[in-house]
Amino acid sequence: MTSTLRPASVTRETERRPGRWAALAVLILAVLLVAVDATVLGLATPHISEDLKPSGTQLLWIGDVYSFVIAGLLVSMGSLGDRIGRKRLLLVGATAFGLVSVLNAYATTPELMILARALLGVAGATLMPATLALIRNIFHDPRERSMAIGIWGATASAGAAAGPVVGGFLLEHFWWGSVFLINLPVMVVLVLVGSKLLPESRNPNPGPWDLSSVVLSLVGVIGVVYAMKEAAAHGLSWQPTATGLAGAVALYCFVRRQLALPTPLLDVRLFRNRGFSGAVLADLFTVLGMSGLVFFLSQYLQLVQGRGPLEAGLAEVPAALGAVAAGLVAGSAARRFSVRAVVSGGLTAVGLALGALTLLSQSTGYPLLGAALLIVGLGAGFSFTVTADVILSSVPKEQAGAASAVSETAYELGAALGIALLGSIVTGVYADFTGPAGTPAAAHESLGGAVEVSAGLPTHTAEALLGAARESFVDGLAMAAGAGAAVLLVTAAAAWFLLKGQRLENAGQGNAP
Repeated sequence: MTSTLRPASVTRETERRPGRWAALAVLILAVLLVAVDATVLGLATPHISEDLKPSGTQLLWIGDVYSFVIAGLLVSMGSLGDRIGRKRLLLVGATAFGLVSVLNAYATTPELMILARALLGVAGATLMPATLALIRNIFHDPRERSMAIGIWGATASAGAAAGPVVGGFLLEHFWWGSVFLINLPVMVVLVLVGSKLLPESRNPNPGPWDLSSVVLSLVGVIGVVYAMKEAAAHGLSWQPTATGLAGAVALYCFVRRQLALPTPLLDVRLFRNRGFSGAVLADLFTVLGMSGLVFFLSQYLQLVQGRGPLEAGLAEVPAALGAVAAGLVAGSAARRFSVRAVVSGGLTAVGLALGALTLLSQSTGYPLLGAALLIVGLGAGFSFTVTADVILSSVPKEQAGAASAVSETAYELGAALGIALLGSIVTGVYADFTGPAGTPAAAHESLGGAVEVSAGLPTHTAEALLGAARESFVDGLAMAAGAGAAVLLVTAAAAWFLLKGQRLENAGQGNAP
């Protein structure tokens, strides 16, 4: 699209601007900020549970309220960045993210922790779409943009690898709140350096920022996701049903309003592009199938297998290393073979690896777990990198913020639904374990609760309680892995058809379906 907006000589000069790779280096700091935060939460969950004593439902809210809020606000924030400037929004959001991290670190009750995670979601909603939108506007050459997106994705995976290791070290030497404070130095560097190196970009004719659309999208997404979470955890009742219907009505009104507005918050006509829709749906269901398992994996490593936080963090590194390696070569692979081959192949690999994790037991050796995590990382790295490229290349650069927000909304919505639905499988199976006579009710809330109450019981009773609790937890984890595998394999088949004919070479010109 660039060549239709400005002379070719200017386009070539912009494409070869020497500062574009330095700007990318700044942008990936924002990715690190989000990736590290996402991974350390799972690692710190057992310690948060022990200190704050949340109920099982509160523990799930601590895990997924961030995703609920960020999913509800991403489209609005992406569109806001298109209007006021992506650089400005990124720097403001990074500052807020760092400051709210302090509130997370010093939360003293489950309710305050849930609030802190929600506020972090508000700040986080500004970061990821702004980084991808800036990449779309800095790199006009399709191959350079593919490499930049690959580096962007690889950095997220590197952050996911570094988060558990750094977080594990901190958890072994300091209190759990320290894992959130590691956001502060990254935020400081990002703001100071980014203000100097990042170019500003915005839509030159954005139109007004429609507040009604913002409210409708927020109410709609949160209402639907909350209803699904509650129905999965407690069954159908009038409250989640009413909330879900209200959310669905809000989303319907949102879509109708976008079609009527001359300058919509989100151009929903983008979904008429089969490649765009296929990439978005692939992201959503991939994350849904993976996230519930990932959220509980740190608990399995620490509370079932007895690993320390640092060892548990190191055990999860293969997934991130696989994603880093795949992200750097995904664009080249998609051009050599095809978009659908790389995306579907990656998703199939993840599905098979999750299927292997249905064999987990309390004493599963690391070779099986490590190999499965490596394959999960490789498959996800190939898929996410290529779908991000497809989504960005399907729209004019003026709409990059909104398109990036759709991509990130799919990711966060999938994470929220995965933790809610697959997480509910784990907690539902776990809660039914049969412990020794007199087992406290708190032991059935969470495995962390069982570990805590066992400390005050006689040795024989404590061993019986923990044995039953751990066995039930692993059964739930294996069942969730099986459900996730099924989701991934179905998504791989759907992506094969939806992404037919998609080519990365057409980036910037709109890909033919």
